[in-house]
Amino acid sequence: MTTSPAPTGQPAQEKRRHSGRTDYGGAVYGSLLAASVVATAGSVGGFPRLQLIVLLLVTGVVFWAAHVYARVAGERVIGRPLDHREMRRAAGREWSIVEAAVLPAVAVAVSPLIGVDRTGTAWLALAVAVAQQVAWATLGAIRAGASRRMAAGEGVINLLLGLVIVAAKAALGH
Repeated sequence: MTTSPAPTGQPAQEKRRHSGRTDYGGAVYGSLLAASVVATAGSVGGFPRLQLIVLLLVTGVVFWAAHVYARVAGERVIGRPLDHREMRRAAGREWSIVEAAVLPAVAVAVSPLIGVDRTGTAWLALAVAVAQQVAWATLGAIRAGASRRMAAGEGVINLLLGLVIVAAKAALGH
């Protein structure tokens, strides 16, 4: 996962607190996105594994680019042109969205090697996406100084969000 430098214009204490931190929110968001892609990929018919891998990675990159632009556009002063340094900083902060698509894509890629059929492949990738979502949310809470109870609560909330996607996949009948 990437580290997140503090945006310019923040007090020095705020910059120190955020420097070197992983963007857990982006990792959780990217994991939810990957789970959603996997859950809906087969709803329009069968899919080859390579198609699902490309779909996961391209969707991650497109949403990453949208988040980078939204962050830079939202933080800039009106009338000021986009700054390349700000774009690079935002790109780094949001990169965890793309990284979150990698493990589910790897699960799809290795599924034939472990004897998993296409239906099982989608369920494996979905399980990986939900598991990493729960892990990143819980780890993010721990790193933010949350109590064990709060960190467990973050994990449970994210598990429930993931299970909503699992239920949607099951309801779609694939």
